[in-house]
Amino acid sequence: MYEEYSKQALPSKKYRELLGTALCVFNSNNSFIIENILRVDNEHYNWFDLIDKTSGNLLSAIDETITNVTQNNKISIMFNELVNTRNRIVHSFQITDEYGNQLLATKEKNGNQYRITEEILFEFIKKNEILSSELYKFRG
Repeated sequence: MYEEYSKQALPSKKYRELLGTALCVFNSNNSFIIENILRVDNEHYNWFDLIDKTSGNLLSAIDETITNVTQNNKISIMFNELVNTRNRIVHSFQITDEYGNQLLATKEKNGNQYRITEEILFEFIKKNEILSSELYKFRG
């Protein structure tokens, strides 16, 4: 598929909408994580430093604040899983499948390669919704 703003082959509009939604909901949760870290401890942490960290580097701050308060690492584990999936999406490469469709594929460090399907994007969006609900519960 082509668009007037790009001569490059692109995935379908639906796929690109899901891809954009996936990135937006993750970014929203990344900010929500930072908000909750600061709610617990704004003496040792500040927004400027936290927002500059890669998402994976927020895990220690999550554990020192949210996990410590809740005595439960559920949010930390969920966020870590989402960071890993987000990394696979962001560090993907575009392919043409056997039907001529454009989509993204990725390779894990262990060599496992797979396609980032619409189902994977839907699942990622849903898991972000679950994390968001957990963060709302934590915030109170």
